[in-house]
Amino acid sequence: MAIQWFPGHMHLTQKAIAERIKAIDVVIEMLDARLPGSSANPMLAELTHGKPTLKVLNKQDLADPFQTALWLDHYNAQSGTRAMGLDASMTAPAKALIAACHALAPNRGGMAKPMRVLICGVPNVGKSTLINTLVAKRATKTGDEAGITKLEQRISLADDFYLYDTPGVLWPRIIVAKSGYNLAASGAVGRNAFNEEEVALELLDYLKDHYPQCLEARFKLDGVANLSDEQLLEAIGRKRGALQGGQRVNLQKAAEIVIYDFRSGILGRITLESPEEFAQWLALGKTLDAVRQLKKDAIELDRKIRFKQIKNPRSEG
Repeated sequence: MAIQWFPGHMHLTQKAIAERIKAIDVVIEMLDARLPGSSANPMLAELTHGKPTLKVLNKQDLADPFQTALWLDHYNAQSGTRAMGLDASMTAPAKALIAACHALAPNRGGMAKPMRVLICGVPNVGKSTLINTLVAKRATKTGDEAGITKLEQRISLADDFYLYDTPGVLWPRIIVAKSGYNLAASGAVGRNAFNEEEVALELLDYLKDHYPQCLEARFKLDGVANLSDEQLLEAIGRKRGALQGGQRVNLQKAAEIVIYDFRSGILGRITLESPEEFAQWLALGKTLDAVRQLKKDAIELDRKIRFKQIKNPRSEG
């Protein structure tokens, strides 16, 4: 099942960003360091095209440090882009954002030309926590739930430095199926938009191949790489006592345990995608999307012919 989540306030955020970007000097896009490709919003890339961009890989303390280094190299190699890792609760690295923005727009600063920065990202990526750290007070609401921030806010970090915070926003249609599952696992998708058991199975499928030692250590299991995804979820449920009548495993409860342990970092420092893996997923997603669009166009053409809105091109000549 493809995961999609684009509630009404996100459409309004899209329009607000399109209007605000005209007067912005630097864009900060916060990414989840555990899924840097999947949490990079292609809609934001289109809206902010041509603006200097700082990619912030947040929650790096929860991510695989080797993979984080690969992703930083990947983004730093892009034109007009800088990238840095961050744990939004750490004061000193957070303040480095201001210096990074000035490096991207060296001609901005001072009361005559104040720096105007737009900060954006997917839901629950940690923007509000970062902003509260930057201003050293609770300026915005925070919480481990998608969609906490609903309105744009302007925050003065200095007399000549304005930061515009926007609500977390996804994009209307996620064409990379794996990205949808990774976003759901991270907490970027509303709870009613996905099935926990399905997301947990996708998560376990990746973890047993890339981080089997984390699963074995956390759940006291052996040989997890030899189990099917379903067998592994059931084994975890039994180990954690997620049982119902007849000693059957409550798969919903087991799935919630897996997802919680990943989100909280209890499983260990994990990254769900490498730059190479994401590039492959994206290429496949674009191919499948092109096929889907061709089918959609053919259906629409057939409809117009049947209702005589256009002539049948095959009957001409």
